[in-house]
Amino acid sequence: MLSNSSDNASEMEYHKEDINLGLTLAILSTVFIGASFIIKKKALIKINNQGSIRASAGGFSYLKEWMWWAGFISMGVGEIANFAAYAFAPASLVTPMGALSVLVSAILASRFLNEKLNLLGKLGCILCVLGSTVIVIHSPKEEEVESLELLVEKLKDSAFITYLVIVVVISLSIYYYFGPKFGHTYVSVYILLCSAVGSLTVMACKGLGIAIKESITGGVNELGNPATWLFLLAVVVCIMIQMNYLNKALDLFNTGIVTPVYYVFFTTMVIIASAILYREYECLGSNDILGNICGFCTVVIAIILLNGFKDFNITLSDIQASLRTKQKDELPVRTAGRKAYYHDEESQLPTTNQNTYGGNSSFKM
Repeated sequence: MLSNSSDNASEMEYHKEDINLGLTLAILSTVFIGASFIIKKKALIKINNQGSIRASAGGFSYLKEWMWWAGFISMGVGEIANFAAYAFAPASLVTPMGALSVLVSAILASRFLNEKLNLLGKLGCILCVLGSTVIVIHSPKEEEVESLELLVEKLKDSAFITYLVIVVVISLSIYYYFGPKFGHTYVSVYILLCSAVGSLTVMACKGLGIAIKESITGGVNELGNPATWLFLLAVVVCIMIQMNYLNKALDLFNTGIVTPVYYVFFTTMVIIASAILYREYECLGSNDILGNICGFCTVVIAIILLNGFKDFNITLSDIQASLRTKQKDELPVRTAGRKAYYHDEESQLPTTNQNTYGGNSSFKM
């Protein structure tokens, strides 16, 4: 009896260590990925100042610039850390943490690229941190799938097969009908496709991560398992489709619109897929589920503030000046109102000055 309880305690501690490691890797990945955008942007600015052909015009001068390669390596390290995080922590915890890369990029851009971070952007940064913290506090704290064998069994579940069919139907419908007809008008069309396919990318990444983790620490060589190679193939194919349609959306619409919409769609689809395949929310109570929803909504608002209003020149001094101007404009009206009231009182008239107060016709005499 004592032996069983000690085994359970050590197993719970193992789960806790795994979750903490996965969360740490997810946060580190956002730092490296967020920094990579700034490093590569600095490299491109340097190349443009030298008079070389721009990358958007088909130039490849950036391949000779060490700073660009530093940014490329930074992104690679971030993606590897993010991939590894899926092997240790629930996908519903790792995926929302991607919002922190937007936060890192915004802060570093204001420091190294002289891009102004307005008041709404700073508020978005604070909300991003708060929302991510709420998600971490209320996220699933244990894994429902810990072996490749168990995962393969869950792949045969009718609920996940139904989800897979829905994703395929959505993708084909957008590819053949909705994309050509509405893709140039509505940002959600191509974003929905790459988000739906992207959710499968995350599920395959997690499966591949479990296989690698078992091969290294579990004493079982999963490299000979066909499921491992099936997950690898799914990752490659899904990423190609996902990036293709994300680039289409970015080419057609403003980045400030695409980024928040993509984050909402992609994270929502990943959470749905995780709930179906990995049953990550079965161990959560209603309070934790509500906390996850609130944290996610907070992060969404933060992303919108960071990207949707980044071109607005809004500062705290602007708001203070606007309030002072409003108070000055209202002061003469209030003074005129008081004078009109006292004049009517002295004349023993039961009316007030209608023009001053904007009264309605029922008060006409």
